Amino acid sequence: MMADVSDRSRTAADDPGGLEPAGRHGRLPSLGRRGEGWAVLQLVLIAAIVATGLIAPPWPAGLRIPLAIGAALLAAGGAYLLVAGGAGLGRQLTPFPKPVAEGAVRRGGAYGLVRHPMYGGALLLVLAWSLVSSPVALVPWALAAVFVDAKRRREESWLLEEYADYADYVRQVRRRFIPGVW
Repeated sequence: MMADVSDRSRTAADDPGGLEPAGRHGRLPSLGRRGEGWAVLQLVLIAAIVATGLIAPPWPAGLRIPLAIGAALLAAGGAYLLVAGGAGLGRQLTPFPKPVAEGAVRRGGAYGLVRHPMYGGALLLVLAWSLVSSPVALVPWALAAVFVDAKRRREESWLLEEYADYADYVRQVRRRFIPGVW
């Protein structure tokens, strides 16, 4: 009994893979039967990043070339994760965080590098946009990063409910979004 209690008291900081005990996941709302609200809010945040980059003051002239080079590298990595993640899901691809019925845990390709390559790819792409447009765009990007991590936790609670082998996958693939980083 004592081991069970200590397992439940673990936090995300105790688990480098970021899989919190099931009770913590329940605190995040579903925002719709399949998590439609999560998808809509993510689109709103992406639109805010793009709009901010278009209307806010640009980066200082002396930083534009180095930032553009960094942004190109981030965009390439982001595009790979986004496309490879979508292709890896195949018919399981959905805009919503709740998994489709009769799916399976994907472990190959981008899903062997990170658990949520499409989220990581999207974050890298909008970060790249921020680096070529405006430093002010980093503010909604930071909000989007926090939001996407919350969406990931909500999604993983559904994945744990749906797939018996998901906890093993989390132990094998520790990074959530960006290989070697996060």
